[in-house]
Amino acid sequence: MKALNIFIVEDDVFFGQTLKYHLSLNPEYNVHLFENGKDCLSNFHLKPDIICLDFGLPDIAGDVLLKKIKEINNKIPVIIISGQEDVEVAINFLKIGAHDYIVKNNHTKDLLWNAIIKLRDNMNLIHEVEELKEKLEEKFSFENTIIGQSEAIKSIYTKINKAINNTINVSITGETGTGKDVVAKAIHYNSDRKNKPFIAVNMAAIPKDLIESEFFGHEKGAFTGADSKKIGKFEQANGGTIFLDEIAELDYNLQSKLLRVIQEREVVSIGGKSPVKFNARLIIATHKDLVEEVKNKNFREDLYFRIIGLPIQIPPLRERENDILLLSKHFIEIFIKENKLKPISISSSAKSKLLKYPFPGNIRELKSVIDLACVMCDGKTINDDDITFSNLNSDNFYFTEEKSLKEYTHEIILHHLKKNNNDVVKTAQKLDIGKSTIYNLLNTLNSDSK
Repeated sequence: MKALNIFIVEDDVFFGQTLKYHLSLNPEYNVHLFENGKDCLSNFHLKPDIICLDFGLPDIAGDVLLKKIKEINNKIPVIIISGQEDVEVAINFLKIGAHDYIVKNNHTKDLLWNAIIKLRDNMNLIHEVEELKEKLEEKFSFENTIIGQSEAIKSIYTKINKAINNTINVSITGETGTGKDVVAKAIHYNSDRKNKPFIAVNMAAIPKDLIESEFFGHEKGAFTGADSKKIGKFEQANGGTIFLDEIAELDYNLQSKLLRVIQEREVVSIGGKSPVKFNARLIIATHKDLVEEVKNKNFREDLYFRIIGLPIQIPPLRERENDILLLSKHFIEIFIKENKLKPISISSSAKSKLLKYPFPGNIRELKSVIDLACVMCDGKTINDDDITFSNLNSDNFYFTEEKSLKEYTHEIILHHLKKNNNDVVKTAQKLDIGKSTIYNLLNTLNSDSK
């Protein structure tokens, strides 16, 4: 932090010089001494950080000068130094904005020294918080979080921009690993709620019997093991955003309680009697098709319509054209920075290998692949043999079995049919084949099963 500018306004020259000398022992303090209020005000271009103000000045009364200082800059802490030990006078100064009140005596120098140290610590803390906020805003700016130039991603940008300018609920859908949580944070940290809490709740990670306590909180003694009062997630998110990830995993019987909370914007803790109002923006996410979940009676229709708000569908990585290469470059740069390495490039053969792979694990899998490639390469260039793909997902197209082209073709068609909910027209368009090819395959499979 920069050196601290301290103003001392004191008409007793000897006492003022004493305070200035004492404070100037700290090389991080720039101390300026003024004998009257007029000189203090005329030197505000020096941008004081702290003002030490004598109560009785010859030209301007201490309380009047304090008010003038506060009119110029209400954030500057002012320490009143006075020969009066009148408690009412001290209280009056504190009421009109003084930070502290110090009585003139043999201990004034030390008291002032300690008061300024505390102020400096608070200023450093505020400065650190502001820096963290700036870094947080930078971290969640669109260009740093949602990397890509594909039309699919441009559409996501448009919807995020629409979301940040209002309080409509947002529902984010997409396969696992596509970055649903990143989109949720981008909305929050680019909205006017960015300085308020962002509370994320993973529905799949909370046991059914603890959901209500996590959501709504509980009172001390509400049940066995409730040794103290707990504030629920909705109340914690007041003024900010609550992000309910994997919302489709919420138990059907608890969905009605969630619906009531969202409708009424209030919660009643377990064991509590009075409802507590909250004001939080709701963002939900799921990798499942909520419409299908409603049709299958796994998700309440009334809750669906309450939470759907602005829908944002995140495309899988394999449908994002050359975004794979942009993301790869981004992850390489992150790895280099975190591990303090020299620049690493990626060869044409490695790029080709990445583009041919379907990435069933999406962006999360790509980052894992790139991190490993950075470790395995020669430290200068990532080649194709440095790139290793996982074979955990049985639906990926990392072919290891010896099958005929016809067999593999059938597998590909069936995979896309399943993905497109057996929509033959959509599948034919995606694979650039005739509908008759798909119908013939289905007829053959039906005949073989008889």
